[in-house]
Amino acid sequence: MNKMIFTGIASLAFVPTLVSAGNFDGSKPLLCASIEVIECLPGEECLRVTPEVIDAPQFIRVDMKAKTLTTSLAADAGKTSAIERSEVVDGKLMIQGAEDGSPEVQDGVGWTLAISENTGKMVVTASGDDVAFVIFGACTPL
Repeated sequence: MNKMIFTGIASLAFVPTLVSAGNFDGSKPLLCASIEVIECLPGEECLRVTPEVIDAPQFIRVDMKAKTLTTSLAADAGKTSAIERSEVVDGKLMIQGAEDGSPEVQDGVGWTLAISENTGKMVVTASGDDVAFVIFGACTPL
């Protein structure tokens, strides 16, 4: 291939693309990926862990029309969490809910998922009895 053509094609990969705010305002379903997870316990330093360590899915489907978050892992396929509240604040779609976890264990958490309308980057915070989690990631429209 002609070096000039290859250089031109390769340079397109580095051209920033414009992201429409409409992609992340809740009007379209989203697929969100967990990238970095931090677990905090009282009296201890917070630790970086994998989503599997805290039983968090790697991928989450956000459907504002159905008001659900759905996991996409084969083992958890179809597991949903209800979106109880949503609001746009300062350019972020804020989504909130709560989960009981296992019925026989006191492991319920309240969670907030914040998605930047400009970039699609997300931050999830969840807290329960003596534990807090922060998950950083990114979303893309489906």
